[in-house]
Amino acid sequence: MKNRMIKNILLLLLGMALLNSCMYLRQPSMIFFPYATLVQTPAEWGLAYEDVFLNTEDGVRLHGWYLPHHGSQQTLLFFHGNAGNISHRGASVKIFHQLGLNVFIFDYRGYGKSQGKPDENGFYKDARAAWRYLTDERDFDQKDIVLFGRSIGGAVAAKLAAEVQPGGLILESTFSSARDVANAVFPVLSRLIFLRYDFNAVAHIKQVISPVLVLHSPDDEIIPLRLGEKVFQAANEPKSFVKLKGDHNSGFLMSQPDYEWALGAFISSAISALPHHPASQVISK
Repeated sequence: MKNRMIKNILLLLLGMALLNSCMYLRQPSMIFFPYATLVQTPAEWGLAYEDVFLNTEDGVRLHGWYLPHHGSQQTLLFFHGNAGNISHRGASVKIFHQLGLNVFIFDYRGYGKSQGKPDENGFYKDARAAWRYLTDERDFDQKDIVLFGRSIGGAVAAKLAAEVQPGGLILESTFSSARDVANAVFPVLSRLIFLRYDFNAVAHIKQVISPVLVLHSPDDEIIPLRLGEKVFQAANEPKSFVKLKGDHNSGFLMSQPDYEWALGAFISSAISALPHHPASQVISK
């Protein structure tokens, strides 16, 4: 009886080890969905742009686009989600450009024309390189830069914001941590496996003193609303929360024109240091 119990325990431990080994190796392909080909350029969006190549602290060469807005001293640094590349973000970039901002959007390592392989710590290094490009090469004041992160890009933007304290931080359809996402999607399996990625936006946003805007849809089928609310609850004042309409990928379009108004109001108040707009705001269905 005792030998059988020991044998069963050993088999269970072996099974757990094999499961974790398999899942550890598979996690990058389950999280990152880079696309190498640029399907469009800003010229096809009707916008002037400059090709930008920059190097990270660990020597990875990144590619991005700088889209100037004539006469503007205010810039949006765009962190996109985990799939595709910068060429799939035309609709979002045009909105920020219409709001009167210069826009710098770049591809993380392994995406588009950027070298390397996707990796969480690498993403943070990519973010720092993009920030240095704007502050050192473009000579923008940090308070004239607003960070925007969508989905996984929100965790990257929150990490950078905690380090540099920009003029403002906008997080759209993002999540509190990789562990929280895993628990929501795989409630049983997630408790049995080791996660090699953290992406802990909650931990980072607690260190942010810049104004924060969080946007999330109750209909988001990928990132539950409660995870966006958790990010908002962890943020320091001044902060605002906006409920969008629609799914994870098209909510910002389905929420127009209120979406653009909410962004414009936040950016204006954050950069001008005027009293922040109301702490809670809802775009109704």
